[in-house]
Amino acid sequence: MKLDLLNSQWLEIVFEGRNKSYGAYELRKSNSKTSTKAFVFGAVVFAFLVSIPMLARLIPDSSGEDDTLDKKIVTVKLPPKEKPKENLPPPPPPPPKVDQVKFVKPVVAKAEEVTEEPPKITEIKDKKLGAETIKGDPDAELTVEPVGNGPKDVVEEDNSIYNTAGIEVKPDFPGGIEKFYKYVSKNYNVPEEEGLKGKVFVSFVVEKDGSLTDIKVLRDIGYGTGKEAIRVLKTCPKWNPGEQNGKKVRVLYSLPISIQSAE
Repeated sequence: MKLDLLNSQWLEIVFEGRNKSYGAYELRKSNSKTSTKAFVFGAVVFAFLVSIPMLARLIPDSSGEDDTLDKKIVTVKLPPKEKPKENLPPPPPPPPKVDQVKFVKPVVAKAEEVTEEPPKITEIKDKKLGAETIKGDPDAELTVEPVGNGPKDVVEEDNSIYNTAGIEVKPDFPGGIEKFYKYVSKNYNVPEEEGLKGKVFVSFVVEKDGSLTDIKVLRDIGYGTGKEAIRVLKTCPKWNPGEQNGKKVRVLYSLPISIQSAE
């Protein structure tokens, strides 16, 4: 007997006396239908893939359409026209004509070949030499260009800040540094804090006119001692400014101020 695998009779033989509710029986029973569906689906997909080149040739080519509809308009900005300058001074008058004698280049030649003799020295004295002879205008008005002042040497002002270590003349307080400390001691209001003692380090710039600017507290001992030092320095009289190369310059100055509360 010949066994047909696509026929379901062989399933009955294989699963005879077995549990047919098992999934393998149902899977093999529907195997022929599944194979047929897969074959039909595969044939359809294969036919579609083979027909793609033919379908592509049937699609109309849009490259021949007018490309002018898709052109972009580019705006080009032209530089503005320069306006003619107004209120310009009139051009200077042309110089007056002077006597001009035609210059004839001397050439060695025979006497009979000379067509034009060169001018004599007396003829070209106080006259210009040119390509032709021109008679000047003796009655022309003489014009002289105004004499300019010429470029002036611009001296840049020295605003750099010097250090006291390399300055020729150091800035100082009128009467000396001891008088400055007396001024500070007289005007400084020491905070009412028992046992307060120490030094407030400050720095400032002595300007060319002797005034104090850019006052900074480098270190203080608290309780408003640095703020009070700034107040006293702002009311300080002007110093004698520093000098470098014989000129007044700005100088950075720093010093300590001793603080001690009254016991």
